[in-house]
Amino acid sequence: MGRDPVRDAYAARALEYQAALGRIDATHPADRSLVASWAAGLTGPVIDAGCGPGHWTKYLSDLGAHAEGVDTVPEFVALAGARFPDVAFSEGTFFSLGVSDGSVAGVLAWYSLIHLDPADVPVVFEEFARCLRPGGHLLVGFFEGAAVETFPHAVAPAYTWPVDELAGHLLAAGFTVREVQSRTDPGQRPHAAIAAQRLQSSVMGRHPGR
Repeated sequence: MGRDPVRDAYAARALEYQAALGRIDATHPADRSLVASWAAGLTGPVIDAGCGPGHWTKYLSDLGAHAEGVDTVPEFVALAGARFPDVAFSEGTFFSLGVSDGSVAGVLAWYSLIHLDPADVPVVFEEFARCLRPGGHLLVGFFEGAAVETFPHAVAPAYTWPVDELAGHLLAAGFTVREVQSRTDPGQRPHAAIAAQRLQSSVMGRHPGR
């Protein structure tokens, strides 16, 4: 595996990140409500893509989902596995989640795509479409902005996205958009979430693995 500055930055601060943000009670109640509502309609395996320290994967599992966390940072995978031994965690990338075509019911990407080069986002959405069964569901959380542009995130540079532009990439990857939510908390960047569903016919298999 080659050098990845974002992975290295999170690896160096994994314990600090877990202590500060790796608890479900540190998340916004509206986020917990949205994820719970989304998960309630799923029957089958669920991937928490970019699971970090694993608190959202554990939350999904406690809700009754057959959830597995996948992250590119080995330190996060080790920490999550130690904290939540009853939940499955594995190393993987957004470009290769390590599951068979059409094998999962849901993919959660909760603020985990924010550091991706914008040119890679369409490819990642194709990987999500490959993994999801026809009719499977995707939930993406991200920072909303008027343009695709970087901002100085605490760990590594990240991107804001206009809802319509990110939704356009989902449509191109074989999804239909089911719901959009936005909110702005005082003193915080605008947040947004898109719930999408994989169409019966998708673009799975179009991109080479990475």
